[in-house]
Amino acid sequence: MKYGESVFDIAYLLLALFCGCLMLRKARNRTEKQMGLAALILGGGDAFHLAPRVVNYFSEGDLTAALGMGKLVTSLTMTVFYLLMYDIWLGYYRERENKKATAAVWALLGLRTALCLFPQNGWLTNDSPMAWGIIRNLPFTALGALIVVLYFRRRGADRRFRFIWLLVTLSFLFYLPVAVGAGALPMLGMLMLPKTVCYIVMLLTFTAAVVKDGRAETE
Repeated sequence: MKYGESVFDIAYLLLALFCGCLMLRKARNRTEKQMGLAALILGGGDAFHLAPRVVNYFSEGDLTAALGMGKLVTSLTMTVFYLLMYDIWLGYYRERENKKATAAVWALLGLRTALCLFPQNGWLTNDSPMAWGIIRNLPFTALGALIVVLYFRRRGADRRFRFIWLLVTLSFLFYLPVAVGAGALPMLGMLMLPKTVCYIVMLLTFTAAVVKDGRAETE
């Protein structure tokens, strides 16, 4: 189990960083650069959690604080990732910015960030209470739902991105049981594997859009 998960985690992180660097090198406009940045933020943020997790499998040291702080960093970077998903949607589909949607995105990002920083989350002990797992994920789930609605509405406008809404939906369905209940039922942590697969497919979709299509809005 520990070998298989460790190999998967390392492969995912390397893929995310490779895709991010490739997209930034190939990017021809702001939106494509945002796709590359999103990949780097996703992989870089997850590394703070996954790297200590891999080390913990093969070390007898106490990595409780590192694992908990890694979850905090991942929580924050995932929120930024969805901010970039909104900006990518605007640029890729050449949408006119909706001030209400933009305000909602930033408000949810700010609320999620603030809630993650409360000491009641117990990051240093890697033992977050279930109640706080629910509280801090309410604005994050609302942010994800907003992104799903936006991409769903434009699913027929582009063949490349037509399943992004579904990948985001599935990622949340896999993630939320872990975020809320993994402390009480550790086996729920296995749902992070299919959640990660959803993100891998999203990153590969972004990479293909940058390398093969180049149809995002030019600067």
